[in-house]
Amino acid sequence: MMERRADGYRIVDDPEQIDVDRLHRWLDSDAYWWPQGLRRDVLDRALANSLPLAVLDPDGAMVGFGRVVSDRATFAYWCDVYVEQTHRGRGLGQWLTGAFLEHPELATCRRYLLGTRDAHEVYARIGFTPLAMPEIFMEVYRP
Repeated sequence: MMERRADGYRIVDDPEQIDVDRLHRWLDSDAYWWPQGLRRDVLDRALANSLPLAVLDPDGAMVGFGRVVSDRATFAYWCDVYVEQTHRGRGLGQWLTGAFLEHPELATCRRYLLGTRDAHEVYARIGFTPLAMPEIFMEVYRP
């Protein structure tokens, strides 16, 4: 298990410390990338097949979250990054993303991807760039 500490906050990768009810409320009500009416069973499956990271406040409440979809060997996709509104502006999302990039289980990954509609500048500060070879990537998109 990985754990990081700073300013009273902790980042953990322990699935037992994920407040799934809180996460479900966040994603269903305040995350543009999840369709409204997010089914809990879909979220449960996503969590079971991912590496979740949580930001816990000094009282142990989950105030941030992100998850990694990865083979934990060569590829990692960073998604569902969320910081509770009352804790934004403290650099928690950037800290969380840094923990993802430095996670020991992902040390041999060659490609780290993410998608964002509005936080390009935030991720650029951590080292993300536009695709180096967009001509090799394709997708099937099912909204």
